Amino acid sequence: MRCGYFEAGRCRSCTFLETPYEEQLAAKRARVEAALAGLPGRRGAELRWSEPVRSAEEGFRNKAKMVVAGTVESPTLGILSPDGRGIDLRECGLHSAGLHDALPALAAFVTEARLTPYSVPERAGELKHLIVTESPEGELMVRFVLRSREALARLRTQLPGLVDALPVAVASVNLQPEHKAILEGPEEIPLHGKTLRMRVNDIDLHLRPQSFFQTNTAVAAALYRSAVALVSDIGPASVWDLYCGVGGFGLHVAAPGRQVVGVEVSEQAVESARTSAVEIGVAGSTTWVAGDATSWALARTDAPDLVIVNPPRRGVGPQLAGWLESADVPHVLYSSCNVDSLVRDLAAMPSLRPVSARLLDMFPHTGHHEVLVHLAR
Repeated sequence: MRCGYFEAGRCRSCTFLETPYEEQLAAKRARVEAALAGLPGRRGAELRWSEPVRSAEEGFRNKAKMVVAGTVESPTLGILSPDGRGIDLRECGLHSAGLHDALPALAAFVTEARLTPYSVPERAGELKHLIVTESPEGELMVRFVLRSREALARLRTQLPGLVDALPVAVASVNLQPEHKAILEGPEEIPLHGKTLRMRVNDIDLHLRPQSFFQTNTAVAAALYRSAVALVSDIGPASVWDLYCGVGGFGLHVAAPGRQVVGVEVSEQAVESARTSAVEIGVAGSTTWVAGDATSWALARTDAPDLVIVNPPRRGVGPQLAGWLESADVPHVLYSSCNVDSLVRDLAAMPSLRPVSARLLDMFPHTGHHEVLVHLAR
C-alpha cells in the first residue's frame, strides 16, 4: 500500500508499511511461534499451526478514531503533531470505503454545528474526537467526544441534516472533560438510534456506542469461524464465553444440545448479546451475565467442558489463570491480541497444553497480532 502521509513523514503509525506484506506476516508468525515454543516444559513441535489468516492490505478498518483540531471553519480530522497541532488524515488508506466517504461530510458538519475543535496547547475548545464505525451494510455509528455539554444543543439542532446526508444509524455524545490523552470518558449521551447492526457470518451483532468490536470485520469473521471449527471437533455440551463482549464467540458456537454462558462486565454489551440470541433462535440455550469474568468464575462450584477467553491486552491475569489451572476444564480456547501476556498466562496453567494455534492478522503494517490457541488438559 502506498501512503502519501507516510511518505511525507506526516504519519508514521503504520510502522511496517514499507515492508512487503508477506514479510510482515512471516515476521508476526515467527514471533508468536517462537514465544509459544519457549513455554517452560513444552515442546514447540507438539503445537500444530494452521495457515495464518491474511488481511486486505488497505481499506480494512471499520473504525476511524480521529483527533479533531484546527478551527471551526477549517477543522482537521486525524492525529496531532508533536507540538499538539492537527494533522488531517481523512484520506487514510486503511479506512473502509464508507468511512473514507463519510469523513469529509463530518468535517463539514463540524463547521455547520459550530463545534469548536479542542486545542491541546491552549486547553480550549469543545470537540476532541470523532469516532466513526461502519457496518458491513454501510451504516454508520458516529460519536462526538466533547469536553462539556456546551455544544450539545447546537449538535442536536444540526444532527437531522447529518442523518439525511449520511447513513447514520447511531449518533451519540461522549463527555471527556479531562486534559489527558484519553480517547473517551464514561458518560455517553444518546442522540439518534440505539445499536449498529454488524452482520458477521450470518449473525447480527448489535454494537452500542461503548461496545468493543474488532476493527477488522473480515478477519474477525475468520476468527469466529476458526473457533466454530475447533468447538465442533471437540463437541462440548457446555461452554463459558468469558469477556464475551456483544457475544461474538458465544453466539457463533451455540448449537442444539449445547449450553453457552457469556460473561461481560458491560451491561450494554450483555443486552446486545441477548438481543442477538433471540434473533438467531438460541435464547433458550444461552445465558448472558453482566459481571467481572474473573469474579464470576471464581464464585462458581462447577466447570464447563470448554472455556473461551478473549481478554484485553493485559491477559486473563493470575487469578483467572489459576482458576483455569485448578478447575476441571478439559478445553480452553484463548484468543489473544498480545502474545507476551498470553505466554505469561499459559505459564500459570501448565496442565493445559497448547494443541493448535492460528495467527490472524487483524492489524497489517503494525507489530500487533491476534492468535487463537486451543489448550487441552
